Amino acid sequence: PRIKMNPFNNHLIIYRLNRLQNKLELLDTDGKGKTQVVFEETNPSYVEVNDHIYFFKKENGFVYTSEKDGFNHLYVYNLDERKSKAITSGSWEVTDVAGVDEDTRTVYYISAETSPLERNAYRIGLDGSGKISLTPDKGWNDVFFSKGFNYFMKKFSKINTPAVYTICDKKGKQIRTLKDNKALREKMQEFNLSELELIQVPNGDGVMLNGWMIKPYNFDDKKEHPLLMYQYSGPGSQEVKNQFGGRDFWWYQMLAQKGYIIVCVDGTGTGLRGQNFKKKTYMQLGKYESDDQIAVANYFAKQTYVDAKRIGIWGWSYGGYMSSICILKGANVFKTAIAVAPVTNWRFYDNIYTERFM
Repeated sequence: PRIKMNPFNNHLIIYRLNRLQNKLELLDTDGKGKTQVVFEETNPSYVEVNDHIYFFKKENGFVYTSEKDGFNHLYVYNLDERKSKAITSGSWEVTDVAGVDEDTRTVYYISAETSPLERNAYRIGLDGSGKISLTPDKGWNDVFFSKGFNYFMKKFSKINTPAVYTICDKKGKQIRTLKDNKALREKMQEFNLSELELIQVPNGDGVMLNGWMIKPYNFDDKKEHPLLMYQYSGPGSQEVKNQFGGRDFWWYQMLAQKGYIIVCVDGTGTGLRGQNFKKKTYMQLGKYESDDQIAVANYFAKQTYVDAKRIGIWGWSYGGYMSSICILKGANVFKTAIAVAPVTNWRFYDNIYTERFM
């Protein structure tokens, strides 16, 4: 459920989603009982509902995101004409609307245009012209704009580099460093930490899947190492990012120091690779996701530096559901599995989530 305010006319905008979650309507109400549908979107599987929406103060319309062309992109909608126009397009996804400057008719947004594993901030005209990258460095950028959009705070990190916080002007030029995390970087030098490697691994159909890998410090490729796979795998999720400090980072470093290789791979159904890749799992949760994890395990079982008899998989929630399936379907390749808080029967899980995907 969502209720928004249209500041142009002080009307409430009420979201209405049908039970199958494949038809979204926005209802305009004047507060006196008169209500009309002013926007509608349908999808063969399900409509992604989010808060990436900005209602104009000076005109009757809004900016929003939609997957209707196969990838999540920015659109502007005129409520008087009931017409929508694309602002961005391409085989990449917009991940957030950072703000709209109505005076300059500019949208500030975050996207994965350079890579599904990275985030960069851009500004673009409402008519789709004049796109400029504000954070060109490769890695993960979170931005927070000041009122008026003359400045923004940037939090930038890479998979092996702690975050640096800076203040930038509206063109992206750095003005001041707020925090460089020097103390953390120096502390990390005191330990035999292993760097995370960004990798790609083929699934059973030859589709390359994004992943990361941690090898033991002073890794010897002539020795066989036990392998632990971590994954979440839920619809639209992402665990593989060029960003510092992922889940259980330090625990994995400890395991690596004990001789383990740790791998995480985002398979079919995960996000930022387009609607077809994400929604392929619709109505059959667990099938393609587990096929991919088993394919990844079989791929590593063939590597000379992996002990094929000691491959494990673990996950939490949806990841626990996945590791449970994998130990059943892939008992020939997995030695063990850990399932934390798994969904074991979709009939007993909450209906809004289950019915969206099943």
